[in-house]
Parts: sequence; C-alpha cells; structure tokens
Amino acid sequence: MPSLSGVIRAPGRDWRNPSTWHLRTRLVLVAMALLVAICGAVGLFSYASMDLFLTRQLDTQLGQASHRSSEFGRPSSDDSGPRPDPLEARGQGVGTLNARIRDGVVSNPGFLAGDATRKSLSPNDNAVLLALTPNGVPVDRTLSAGAYRLMAVRAPYGDIIVTGLPLEEKQNTLASLVWTMAVVSAGGLVLIGLAGTAVIRRTMKPLEQLSEVATKVSRLPLDAGEVALGVRVPASAAHPGTEVGSVGYALNQMLDNVSNALEARQESEMKVRQFVADASHELRTPLTAIRGYTELMRMTEHFTPDGEKSLARVQSQSERMTTLVEDLLLLARLDEGQPLRVTDVDLTQLAIETVSDEKVMAPDRTWQLELPDEPVVVRGDATQLQQVLANLLSNARKHTEPGTTVVTGVMRSADGSAVVSVTDNGSGIAPEFLGRVFARFARADAARTNPAATAQPVVATAGARSGSAAGSRFGSASGAASGSPRGAARGAAPASEGTSGLGLSIVQSIVEAHGGTVEVTSRPGRTEFAVRLPATPPSA
Repeated sequence: MPSLSGVIRAPGRDWRNPSTWHLRTRLVLVAMALLVAICGAVGLFSYASMDLFLTRQLDTQLGQASHRSSEFGRPSSDDSGPRPDPLEARGQGVGTLNARIRDGVVSNPGFLAGDATRKSLSPNDNAVLLALTPNGVPVDRTLSAGAYRLMAVRAPYGDIIVTGLPLEEKQNTLASLVWTMAVVSAGGLVLIGLAGTAVIRRTMKPLEQLSEVATKVSRLPLDAGEVALGVRVPASAAHPGTEVGSVGYALNQMLDNVSNALEARQESEMKVRQFVADASHELRTPLTAIRGYTELMRMTEHFTPDGEKSLARVQSQSERMTTLVEDLLLLARLDEGQPLRVTDVDLTQLAIETVSDEKVMAPDRTWQLELPDEPVVVRGDATQLQQVLANLLSNARKHTEPGTTVVTGVMRSADGSAVVSVTDNGSGIAPEFLGRVFARFARADAARTNPAATAQPVVATAGARSGSAAGSRFGSASGAASGSPRGAARGAAPASEGTSGLGLSIVQSIVEAHGGTVEVTSRPGRTEFAVRLPATPPSA
C-alpha cells in the first residue's frame, strides 16, 4: 500500500501554494481535514456529555453525602456534649470531606483517607470553606488535598454543614476519554489517509495515463519529417462511461485525427519532393545544352555589342538556373536521408581552402582566419561540409559592403564538439527576419537580383527606391534611398550574384544530417553563424 508521505510530498513544488498540488494530494488532504473536523466535533461533544454526566452523578452523590452528614451531626435534644463527627456516618466513602461551621468557626474539618483514617485540613482550606455560601449549590474548589466538589447547607439546627467529594475520579475518567479518542482519531486518520490514498491513486491512475500520453505526444517532433504517432491512451482508461474515460476516448479520437493529418501531410510532402527531384533531373539536360550552345555560339559566331551582351546574359542566367537546380537536387537528397560518404574531415584545412577561394572572388573584403594549433577533425561528408563553409562565406560576401571584415574560426569546445563560426562586422540582419533565415526561399531583400525570378516565393520584402540598392541584409532598408555604398543595403548583391534563398537552408540540412546544429546571432556591426558538429578526437 503506498505511503501517505509519498502521495502528499513531491520535490520541486511550492507547498505554500495549494494550487500547485496534485489533485490526489488535495483530495486526500480534504478527506483528512473533514475527518479531523468530524473527530474534533465528536470528541468535544463526547467530552462535554461525559463531563455533564459525571458532574450530575457526582452532585447526586454529594447531595446524599451532605444529607447523611446533616442528619448524623444533629445534636441531642438538650444540645449538650460534643457534636457527632459527620465522617463517622454510615456510607461515607473514601475521600469524603466534612466540616461544621458555627458562629464563623470551622470545627472538625477533615476528610476520610484511603486507610479509613481522618485527615485534617490546613488553615488555608478552612478559609476556603468559610467563603462558601450555604445555598446547597455544588462548587469546585482546590484544596491541599486536591480538587473537590463542595456543597454547604444550613442544617435545621443552625449549623452550616460542608460536604465534599474528590474530583480526581471524574478528572481521571475525562482524561482517559480524551486519550482514548485521541488515539482512536489518530489511528483513524492514518487508516483513512492510507486507504484514501490507495483508492484515490487507483481512481486517478487513468488520468495519470492521459497525462503521460499527452506528454509523450507533446515531445514528438510534429513540425516536419515522418512522424509515427502510435501513442494512445490504454483501452482501460478510454471507456466513455466515466468522466476520465470520456476524456481518454476523446484524446484517442483526437490523436487518430492528428495521425491521419500527419500522414496526409507526409504524403503531400513526399509528392512535392519527388516532383522537385524529378523536375530538377529533367532540367539538367536542357540547361546543359543551353550552356553548351551558348558557349559554342560565342566562340564561333560574331555578334553586335548588343547581341554579345544578350548572349552573355543568357549564359549567366543558365548558369544561375543550373545552380538552383543543383541546390534543389541536394535538398531533395538530404530530405530523403541518403547516406553520407563519411570520412575524417579536417575542418581547419577545409576553412583555409574555402577562405582562399573567397579571397579570389571578393578581394575588396578583409578575410581572416582564427585556427587552433591542432587540427579539428570530424566524421562527415567532406564535400557537403565544404559546401556548408562555402555557403556561409558566400552569404557574408553577398550581403555585406566592400571593406567588411569576415572572420572564419574553427575551434574545439569544452564538450569535445567542433565549432565553425563565420563572423562579419556588416550591418546585421533585420530582427524580424532573424528567425527565418534558414527557411527555404526565404529572402527579405526588396528586389530580386534575378529579374526573371519575381514569381518565386518571397518571405518578406522591404521597399526600395528607384535607382537605389536593395534593402539591408535580409530586409533592412536603412539608407537605401541615399544611394551611398555604406548607407545602401548590406548585401545588395550585384545582379550576377543573385541568391535563390536556398543557401542557408542547405547549410542547416547538411549540418543536421551530420548530427549538428547551426545558430545565428546578429546585431548592427556583428553577425555570427556558428556550426557545431560532433568531433572525432585528434590522433595522438
């Protein structure tokens, strides 16, 4: 049987706030509080009833003893000689107290001891007896011999006869009653608490199962990918006949509905991915032909300056379209979860090579490296990891102004993972767009660098004035209207460097495929992309 303390105590809870307690805890405490109140009320009533009963019984005995004392102490007809001692009257019990008061003087005060001998009272006791009113009403007084119930009556012969009976027996009886009720109540509280805990725990078990199911579902990654929503409330807790069972049944119905919706979403996503992959495969051949024939025409034919410019435009856009198709194919392969070609990859060497390539492409930026003395090695696909670095550096190049410093760092963190960071001191990313930088086709610049791509999805736009550069990096339009290089948009890339909005999505997909994470932080003057990958310890 579960212990009561195990039910009403739980770590990490504020017991000063009852609203944070478990429902079963509150039910047990309420039941116990009601039992305490009932036991207290019954105890008080029983105590008062017993006290009244014992007092009436004692008063009856006291009245009889007083009558015996008055009759036994009656003087002779000639009122000569000593008065009889009332304690010597027949029927006087142990502890009976008697005294005679005549003309304000107490005579023969004493009580009958347990050995049937007479014990005298102290002078202080005599003063207490003198203060009594001879009206025959019993009163409680404390004497040297203990607590007594006293009664003073005026006898027909003029004397005041004081009679008393000890209260010890009554007090002992009441004390025994109190202890008995306390023990019984405490035992009842413990038994009711344990039994109530067991019953309530058993009754609340289906509700706990509902909570466990809801918690498991809340931890499932339902936002993307294949989701196996096989968690259900047990049949024993999903009977519609009870309140909790009705909730369990409704929860199972809801989970069935959600599962069907997730399956439909997954099927739709698979169709879209397959379509993108198939379309990309089909586009590669005509794009290759377009590029080939364009290069052949430029080498074999003579064109006017305008014709040469148009042909160059065709070639650049076919190259751009080829890049977009390759990006889509890579994302499709990553979505399908195709296995990686895993080898040992030296991130330091990879960073050196990739930064060297960017220096050639953008000599007007300052490219810096921060590398450790020892190689930082991870297990991964070298080609894909190089694309991660290339995309991050390309992002910094395309979305910063000339003169920007871009720092590429590689390090090993305290937990053994490898961290690759790309930091620049450009204008930063707009705060409202920061949470969407890794979304596919997410672009916040005001105008597409590719005029023919205006029909593509745009996540957010910022207005740009005629003749000015596009908005600041990922959407900030500060200074766009001025036309100055620094005031214009960070990252307003030339038309030849238009972006598809897939670069950072590819970065995130590759990093996650390697079991890592990528994060971005940005403020004006500093933007950092940090990639964290599980690292292989360097060889000794």
